[in-house]
Amino acid sequence: MVRVAVIDIGTVTARLAVADVDVDAGHVVRLAKQSNIVNLGQDVDRTGMLRQDAMDRLLTCIDGYLAAARESNAPVVCCTLTSAARDASNSDALLSQLDARGLRAQVIPGEVEGSLTFLGVAQDFVGQRILVADNGGGSTEMAVGSLADDGQLHLEWVHSINVGCRRITEKFLSRNDPPTADDLAEAHEFAAAGFAPWVPWKGGDALPNASKEQPSRIVVTGGTATTLVAIHKHLDPYDPRQVHLATLSRSDVEALETKLAGIKLADRQNIAGLQAKRAPVIVGGTVAVDELLRQTSFDQLTCSESDLLFGMSLVAAATYKDVASPLGWRPELALL
Repeated sequence: MVRVAVIDIGTVTARLAVADVDVDAGHVVRLAKQSNIVNLGQDVDRTGMLRQDAMDRLLTCIDGYLAAARESNAPVVCCTLTSAARDASNSDALLSQLDARGLRAQVIPGEVEGSLTFLGVAQDFVGQRILVADNGGGSTEMAVGSLADDGQLHLEWVHSINVGCRRITEKFLSRNDPPTADDLAEAHEFAAAGFAPWVPWKGGDALPNASKEQPSRIVVTGGTATTLVAIHKHLDPYDPRQVHLATLSRSDVEALETKLAGIKLADRQNIAGLQAKRAPVIVGGTVAVDELLRQTSFDQLTCSESDLLFGMSLVAAATYKDVASPLGWRPELALL
């Protein structure tokens, strides 16, 4: 058994997990998470740069995460950054600040992000061919494959698409409060155009050699998906046990979009199950999730809490023990 700390720096949320991993069996035995909405990607879609105040918010959060990781007695920490850092021209300035704190932070490609997420999600669906969609703030990673009974990961394809809750919000849903029907229509059109080419079983042509057989289910991860389940179930406080592996129908998602888009931001912030800091981007996220279902022809999604952090934990533990990684990618680890 090995304990590792992993930090995921996303466009909207920064998260820490401390995990105990059975490296021989390839299983996460226990994982404890912390999450904070820091909005690192604020204005990145428009300016192509990380704002200084956004970086300052993140670094304050990271200082707390590092203290918690050290208190947990994890020997090493792995830190990755995703869509906002990929898009920003000044990410090196942030990486320098993270390095000064002892982190060997890596900006990972969308395909690595999607593979790590698939690895985490698939632990609950051994032997099933599934589509995993990690719907984040700046991008959505889609992956199709399966995890065999013997622990072998079979990924058919992974792709990162620049459709996410903050990107949609800043492009289309910040002009009016609440957004107009035209705003929402433009947002849906943008999301649909992003996803459609990557759905080979519906004629999408971006993957000409991919299987045309539809996977058995779609599993969606990310803050939008978990929040939609929490709102649907009126969870206050949030309870991950009621969210993990919960399902939402397409009509559920459509009803939630109508509810959330039909009220002003100030009223949205008071909805049970919705963090006030996520309220500004939840409509954009709901649009993305709705179009995921529409474009992939699934009538229902399964929500997973076993996401990128789970996959990172498995790979970080394998790297620390210097054994074969479940993926070809190996992270940079820093001593705590």
